[in-house]
Amino acid sequence: MRAGQRHGACGARQLAAALVLLATTLAAASAWACGEGVHLKRPVELSEAERSAIVARAPLTVLALQAPPMTRRDADAAQGYSGVGMDAWCFIARQVGLHYRVEADRGDTVAQKIARVQAGQADALLSLSPEPQRAARGLFTLPYFESNYAVIGRKSARLLIHGMSDLAQLRVGLVKGVAFEPVLQAFMPPEQLVLFDQNDSRGLFAALREGAVDVAVYPKAIFAEKRYELEYFDLEVVHTLRNLPRRYGFYFSPSTDNELLVRVFDRYLQAMDLSDSINLHEDAEQQFIERYVAQRSQRTYWRAGAVLAGLLAIVFFVVLRRYRYLMRQLAERNQRILQQQRVLAASHRRLQQLSQTDGLTGLTNRREFDHALAREHERRSRSGAPLSVIMMDIDHFKCVNDHYGHAVGDDYLRAVARVLRQSVLRPADIAARYGGEEFVCLLPDTGAQEARQVAERIRENLRTLQLPNASAPRPVLTLSFGIATLIDGPAGAAQLLERADAELYAAKRAGRDRVHGSELRA
Repeated sequence: MRAGQRHGACGARQLAAALVLLATTLAAASAWACGEGVHLKRPVELSEAERSAIVARAPLTVLALQAPPMTRRDADAAQGYSGVGMDAWCFIARQVGLHYRVEADRGDTVAQKIARVQAGQADALLSLSPEPQRAARGLFTLPYFESNYAVIGRKSARLLIHGMSDLAQLRVGLVKGVAFEPVLQAFMPPEQLVLFDQNDSRGLFAALREGAVDVAVYPKAIFAEKRYELEYFDLEVVHTLRNLPRRYGFYFSPSTDNELLVRVFDRYLQAMDLSDSINLHEDAEQQFIERYVAQRSQRTYWRAGAVLAGLLAIVFFVVLRRYRYLMRQLAERNQRILQQQRVLAASHRRLQQLSQTDGLTGLTNRREFDHALAREHERRSRSGAPLSVIMMDIDHFKCVNDHYGHAVGDDYLRAVARVLRQSVLRPADIAARYGGEEFVCLLPDTGAQEARQVAERIRENLRTLQLPNASAPRPVLTLSFGIATLIDGPAGAAQLLERADAELYAAKRAGRDRVHGSELRA
């Protein structure tokens, strides 16, 4: 009994430390004003009648789920929540004059929150994945975020799972009311599926750790944060269900007024660029993990020092024949500490690499590219060497998604990334995905003529793939290019990027599938 009490007290202290760490880590994200990380790629038009109808509505009651990075409870945020979904909602509401109130969490389960929206007791729910039963009783907007579910298991179980078919013989735990519930219900015997009707996932993971279920099916991105927040180090992702991605949008109660809101929201979601918001809130998760690792290392050093001090005290008070035994014990503990430090250091390096890479294409992401551009521009100001930027955009990429589907669209983005790796050859050059179907190359010590040669090489290498784009004016996939080369003068990195973007749009206006470029001089 006393051992159990000590274990519970230790767990409570660890949980408190994790919550303090999470609050500290997410402070930067909370300081970001709601909706500030959202931009429009093109203007959105509203009629006077639409705007008047929206402004005249009474404030909406909005519910949210604890589902980072889309929405997470945040005491420092003005609405009580932060995340990508909260940014998108705030931005649209501010644009159209929509009044609303985000209800503080009162302990409702996922299923209860969905039922309240369907019954008209609340107007909207943030961050919900569409499925037929929900769509029949409510209104979904277009999705603004996509993630995957994962199969979570105990490390000690050493399960080999390669797909959904491997789950049929296992006891599978799932939070009741989530969109994945009907998928598993259609696939598995009812007695094998265990549903947890709770307002968070702690009961699900407690059952998994105690062996009441064999595996849990849970959103992978959310588990990555919870694993560190709640110290689920005996659990791991066994398999990612990549063939069943979940897309998340806003869910409204069924009414004529809300049908108008959904149409307006869809227009904004189609024109939105959420990349800054996604980067910010994914960085918040990354910072949480990094600070946790640092804090855990400090605790490890403290424990090692305490053990060493205790051993030294024992040496003074025990007989000589115990001395060698105690030294051997100390060496074993130190070895475990060193091994743990090596594992944590390797995890830190891996997390740092992931924070600099685009998850879909494997290229450098926009955040890391901006850092590289600033560094190279500073170096150029000292050396005087030319600096070139190539900005490119896939022509009629919307036709690919509309005609073939988003999965094929993702394959095309990866194909373009492979072409860039084959065509941008120097170690100092950087190829990055800049957002959506837009890519960019940074070419230090490269003049305008050499930059054009690189662009033409990329263009021709893509042409040889003959990727079909049947509903576009040209039936194959093509790229348009804009090049800006800084020769001399005071132009900054932002001006260089703006000139490349302007040249890209000039290439598109001139008919696409071509290269336009210019030089910046004093």
